[in-house]
Amino acid sequence: MSAGEWRVKVGAEETSAVFEPAPASAGGALFVFAHGAAGHMGDRGVLGVTEALLKRGLDVVRFNFPYREKGSSHPDTMPRLKECIAAVAAHARREVGPQTLILGGRSMGGRAASMLAADGFSCEGLLLLAYPLHPAGKPEELRDAHLAKIEVPVLCLNGTRDALCRRDLMEGVVGRLTGRWTMHWLEGADHGFHVLKASGRSDGEVLNEIAEECGAWARDLRRGPGGFL
Repeated sequence: MSAGEWRVKVGAEETSAVFEPAPASAGGALFVFAHGAAGHMGDRGVLGVTEALLKRGLDVVRFNFPYREKGSSHPDTMPRLKECIAAVAAHARREVGPQTLILGGRSMGGRAASMLAADGFSCEGLLLLAYPLHPAGKPEELRDAHLAKIEVPVLCLNGTRDALCRRDLMEGVVGRLTGRWTMHWLEGADHGFHVLKASGRSDGEVLNEIAEECGAWARDLRRGPGGFL
């Protein structure tokens, strides 16, 4: 498949999406990549992760939620966010026909994808980047009620300095989930996956770590229970 720009119907409206196939696709895995609340499909964070994942053999579809497509900074309601992800995923199945469909995204986008999967939407896995377990400064308001309903493998990557995901709280949540959930902590990274210079690491090194984890997890996902690609 060649790269292309798509117009995807979301209810009575349309939004933009971009399909980017990996240079050496490793078995038909496609990641439907939802952006965060303050982002868009072409922001620096989305593009950086997309480039890294393409190098690991994952095809990627990135897209705008309807509010961002209209130039607004006010996120759509959760039902609308889920409707958009479902529409993009369905469009991707028609256009690309991936053997392995992975939903997910950054922060709010990942949360919406996780709620869609918890509703039973068909996919083979979830990739959550900087999952927002709670609002900043409000660790008592956990966004975990739906997570136990997810029945597909999950890879979740959060930074140890993430103000929206206190590590002890997330580990408590993960401890109550099934073995389908894989949690990976990015040492010294914040919610945007940035690290301090004093950490001795660079943002590029964090991005490489993300890509390596995602690539290995996706390979295991494609192998399935039998262990074969």
